[in-house]
Amino acid sequence: MDLENKIEIVKNILKDKRVAIGFSGGADSTLIAHISSKVAKDTLAITIDNHLLPSDFIENTKSTAKSFGIKHEIIDIDFYEDEDFLKNTPKRCFTCRDLMYSTIEKVARENNFDFICDGNNISDLVQDRPGILITYKKGFKTPFIEARLTSKEIHEYLDKNNIEYSRSTTCLATRIPTNTQITHDKIDRISYCENYILDNTDCEIVKVRALDEIGIIEVDDIDEIIREDKFKQIDDELKCQGFKKVALNLTQIDDNEYIKLDYIDESFSYQLPFAINIENTLKELAGDVISKSSERIELKNIEIFKTGLIKGHDLKNYETALNIFMEILTKIRRDI
Repeated sequence: MDLENKIEIVKNILKDKRVAIGFSGGADSTLIAHISSKVAKDTLAITIDNHLLPSDFIENTKSTAKSFGIKHEIIDIDFYEDEDFLKNTPKRCFTCRDLMYSTIEKVARENNFDFICDGNNISDLVQDRPGILITYKKGFKTPFIEARLTSKEIHEYLDKNNIEYSRSTTCLATRIPTNTQITHDKIDRISYCENYILDNTDCEIVKVRALDEIGIIEVDDIDEIIREDKFKQIDDELKCQGFKKVALNLTQIDDNEYIKLDYIDESFSYQLPFAINIENTLKELAGDVISKSSERIELKNIEIFKTGLIKGHDLKNYETALNIFMEILTKIRRDI
């Protein structure tokens, strides 16, 4: 299915509805808001300010919502007041989305919006993003997943139609290793360092991961860091902020995520980066199961393993394999 047909599916999902959107101003939520502003009966963008987001985050959401002519509510939730979140366990992102989505749901219901959605797309389902379980738990709609849109396709559509969006909307807490306490000082240092690099290069995406005394820089354009004496300037500044060593991740950030299968002889295998909850996945698969155990589910043409491995066989062409794989992704429930 081509991109325009997928966009039409999203339009039909949103058409004539009163749509409330969890809105970050990033690519996904921006496109949902843009489409909703054109076809929905009413649109409400709801932004959560958790005090852990990039410094221009709120202003970007205000500007984007205003340009679309939609209602916009900003809700303040100070995550520094939540001790469970500050403990920074491996369930951090799950806890974060639960806090945010509970508030979004409350605001949407108070304003009589019964169609609540987010910008999750199909390529999110092959990433290690446990927050998707909250989307399922709350019953939020996911038009991009229904339309099988990937991040790469969403960016393509936004760029083609000159729709501006922010490329840096991720929570700064993700820069701190799990099981390490989150503090104001750590977040402030990360924010300062990322802003410094953004201000002194033409990079659009910057992440500074704080591993104790080591700062690891990740960017979308490494040439911007290593040209001339730019890296020495950044190295000096980050050391002034308390890092004893500064490293550059040589793998550039690429937010154009998509799904590609290694399809050979009518078969494929795909290793997801997380374990699968077999019991909860079985509930989603309903009557399609041929056999099951605590470690594996067998369907026609598909095997699902607790380890996260998905295998397909007897699939006549790549398009058929990809479509079946995407359908299975929407029914998989992961462990956290």
